[in-house]
Amino acid sequence: MRINIVAIGKLKEKFLIEAAKEYLKRMKTIATIEIIEIAECKTIEDEGEKILNRLNKNSWICLLDVFGENISSEQFAEKFSKLTLNGQSEFTFIIGGAFGVSENLRKIANFKLSLSKMTFTHQMTRIILLEQIYRAFKINRGEPYHW
Repeated sequence: MRINIVAIGKLKEKFLIEAAKEYLKRMKTIATIEIIEIAECKTIEDEGEKILNRLNKNSWICLLDVFGENISSEQFAEKFSKLTLNGQSEFTFIIGGAFGVSENLRKIANFKLSLSKMTFTHQMTRIILLEQIYRAFKINRGEPYHW
């Protein structure tokens, strides 16, 4: 399984960098995970174009979006499981910048996910996403991390 996380901006704070490294380390035997960082642009349209240019058209694309669907960790794990059982082997998660995402990205996404009704920095969103991906693997394997 291959997972891509395409994100606007870099992680800057040491504690966020360390958290990301920890989740990536935990998942290295489960999936190949690539973090693709895109430099911030002056407009969300420019950021959207840069992101679109980095996407594999065969990948299942999940856009993290304030207007997306709010689902539980169990539902997220079930979505992974069903897609994998149907032959999907590559997943791409898109995290926009501080000002959101372009309509072009919303149109091409297979799924739009909201992590919460609360607002998080796009840097913190990356850590929450990594944790939820890890949690989904643990749920699907019936392993105790989830509890």
